[in-house]
Amino acid sequence: MGLKKGIRFITLKSVGSYINFLSYVRPQKALALSYALFSQPRIGRLDKEKLPKILKNTETETFHHNEHHFQTYIWKGNETKILLVHGWESNASRWKKTLPHLQQSGSTIIAIDAPAHGQSSGKEFNVPLYAEFINKAVEKYQPTIIIGHSIGGAACVYHQYLFPNTSITKMVILGAPSDLKTLIDNYISMLSLNTRMFSLLESRFADRFNFKLEDFSGKKFASEFNIPGLVAHDTTDKIVAFEEGKKIVSNWKNSQFIETKGLGHGMHDDELYQKVMEFLFSKQAS
Repeated sequence: MGLKKGIRFITLKSVGSYINFLSYVRPQKALALSYALFSQPRIGRLDKEKLPKILKNTETETFHHNEHHFQTYIWKGNETKILLVHGWESNASRWKKTLPHLQQSGSTIIAIDAPAHGQSSGKEFNVPLYAEFINKAVEKYQPTIIIGHSIGGAACVYHQYLFPNTSITKMVILGAPSDLKTLIDNYISMLSLNTRMFSLLESRFADRFNFKLEDFSGKKFASEFNIPGLVAHDTTDKIVAFEEGKKIVSNWKNSQFIETKGLGHGMHDDELYQKVMEFLFSKQAS
């Protein structure tokens, strides 16, 4: 373990111990703190004045949605539109290596900044809100293809479940988690939180989003899909377990799975992108 990682590990454990202590004396404070840690990204913001080069020569559009606003970036091409949905502690610039491959098709490409990421507003990230952002962008741009990475992939899956009849005809999911319960379990074990905290967090999600933890599952959502999908996941992914990708694909009628090895969680790879392009644009793919 490198020094930086080691320090982060120690801090996480001590934060966990503090939350565990609070869970006995001030459970509501313990819950507020653990939920904030779970839902507030610490990196991924973008400063309008210092945008990454890849985002500088784009057309941008800011959408307003209730009290939120979110940012989109457009690389102009033909009538075919592809919407890109990034993951946790990231932003639209994460598609830098993906873009050249997608642009070979001549398509117009639109990338979105998630809640509390990039140039979008808010402090809190959650999948239901992200799905609403996605839906506003889908209604506006009418993309036929949607590509999501990591929790952005989970948001695409949830969006498709909520809004099955949009312009979207194909979906690509890269390194995405299936079950919210898995994410929370990982978070709890990362901080070594006690079982009291698990129950508190579980009921917080139930109250906040009006669903049971185990019902929030890509595996369940995908069982209702009619559009073709491609799910890719890496066996060495340390952020989202390989099994999660398998879960999403297991009930999805018209889907294919690509297992990669050695790409980690980022999934940037020319060969993989080649397969994605074949899935999206070869004449055989229906």
